[in-house]
Amino acid sequence: MTQLADLRGKWAIVTGASSGLGEEFARQLAAAGIHLVLVARRKDRLAATARDLMQAHGIQTRVISADLSLPDTPQMIYDQLRTDGIAVDVLINNAGFGLYGKFTDIAWEREQQMLDVDIATVVRMTRLFVPDMAARKSGWVLQVASVGAFLPSPLYASYSAAKAFVLSFSEAINFELRGTGVSVTTTCPGMIRTEFHDVSGQAYTWFQRLMLMEPEPCVRASINAMLRRKASVVPGRVNALMIWSLRLTPRWLMTAIAHRTMQPD
Repeated sequence: MTQLADLRGKWAIVTGASSGLGEEFARQLAAAGIHLVLVARRKDRLAATARDLMQAHGIQTRVISADLSLPDTPQMIYDQLRTDGIAVDVLINNAGFGLYGKFTDIAWEREQQMLDVDIATVVRMTRLFVPDMAARKSGWVLQVASVGAFLPSPLYASYSAAKAFVLSFSEAINFELRGTGVSVTTTCPGMIRTEFHDVSGQAYTWFQRLMLMEPEPCVRASINAMLRRKASVVPGRVNALMIWSLRLTPRWLMTAIAHRTMQPD
């Protein structure tokens, strides 16, 4: 199995790198000597993270401040890196957000932004960078989905559906890429201590507090699965057991349970 240290000196892209899981992905990759392209909207935070990682690990970085909900952003990123002569070996599509509430109560403009970031940008970034990886016969793609990909989630209806799309899409193209030296791994985290709930507008429920996981072990498990070229992974034993048990649960019941666990305390 490839070790993270084997990728020393190669380039990785991390989207949504200004906080949370994205920032932790950047830190773990940098510690292994991997050069980084950091993408997010908040330029000041990206620049601070890049500066810290360059000083701590002696890596090279590129900071791209961009709105990933805009349709032209993935092409802009790809073109800029080609101009700079950067060959990307690792693509981590981490950027994404959810919106909490009844589907009919959420403003369509925000809903569309979410779907553009969570689905369209993931597909476009994958389509742009994978052919170059395949031409070099080497590459790793890591898509960040959610345990919500495995079940309908009332009050997160579009978000869970978007993550289900990411999981299905990524497992399919991972199969298509057999024999090319390129793999696509989907990680499906549960509740992580990040800014997700600040953006979604939901306070933590008792169930979410019970299941809360820190970013560091989640990212470590995700990277390990990527290096092993696994199709998917659910970080955390309790999360993995919960998802396994859903296979034995009628779909109407799992939907009702998901709805109950999303209710305010």
